[in-house]
Amino acid sequence: MVIEVRPATAFEDVRAMVGPKRPDATVCWCLSYRIPSKQNLALRGPERGALVKELVGQDPPPGVLAYDGDVVVGWAGVHPRADTSFARNRKIPQVDDLDVWSVWCIRVRPGHRGQGISHHLLAGAVQFALDRGAPAIEGYPVDNHGEKVDLTMAYVGTRALFERGGFTKVAVTDSVINRFPRVLMRRGLR
Repeated sequence: MVIEVRPATAFEDVRAMVGPKRPDATVCWCLSYRIPSKQNLALRGPERGALVKELVGQDPPPGVLAYDGDVVVGWAGVHPRADTSFARNRKIPQVDDLDVWSVWCIRVRPGHRGQGISHHLLAGAVQFALDRGAPAIEGYPVDNHGEKVDLTMAYVGTRALFERGGFTKVAVTDSVINRFPRVLMRRGLR
């Protein structure tokens, strides 16, 4: 298996990874951290997909996709922190004024998990940010000390995943997911 990570410019592939089974369903679409909370709560059903389609056409697109050949097998949401809700998040601190990027969602398609794709996605998110001039990239994973994380909450990643990706813990947060505290992990890119 050779995994290739590319910018998320193919809407149908993004939909396959983060969209709903039913077009009228109101699911995350990986928008909850990407857009302001008020807008996120107001968007319903197909409006959410329409916004993601618009974001996919922008530069930079809203993340990266992992492929095994022609099959999309993973997604990572990554963007400048200033353009995400993390810029205003009271539970996850801003440690300095550096124009960092954030990676907040790592998702691997069922049937492809346990094959290291999340590591490829994180490395691809780092490269994506680096290629666009980011001085550093942050993530906000759970510090689960090796305990199992509920699959629906595993999208934030684990501290161990980020450490293996060259990130260092730089701050504690007040955020908790699935009873695990989240930590702020950063990797310098310059």
